[in-house]
Amino acid sequence: MVPEIGKLKRRSEFLRVAATQNKWVTPGLILQAMRRQPESSSNSEELYRSGAICIGFTVTKKVGNAVIRNRVKRRLRAVVAELLSEYGKAGHDYVLIGRKTTLFRSYDDLKKDLTFALQRVKTDRKKASGKLKPRT
Repeated sequence: MVPEIGKLKRRSEFLRVAATQNKWVTPGLILQAMRRQPESSSNSEELYRSGAICIGFTVTKKVGNAVIRNRVKRRLRAVVAELLSEYGKAGHDYVLIGRKTTLFRSYDDLKKDLTFALQRVKTDRKKASGKLKPRT
């Protein structure tokens, strides 16, 4: 059964995914992932129970003007529409961050980047406790 695909819309949802520090960087995109936890809001709880996959897209102004940022988001949405139902894990939230190279990479390379990132990103890690500890 193919899981339902929902959207991350609120800033708090994007920040919650980023706070887990589970990410995978590829030449064409950055993928952040988190296993969804039940919340107080009814919409999130319905998605949690149904095992849906939620996705959000972010492209910063560093990438370019609004036209370029929207083009990058369209390219990412097209790749996600094709691959997320196959490679995404049910009950997880994903945030895709577009990079400057996203616009110029071939569609096939973007597909490879996303499949590689979806297979590699770890969502079983526990949430980081604030500050990062220095390596010794």
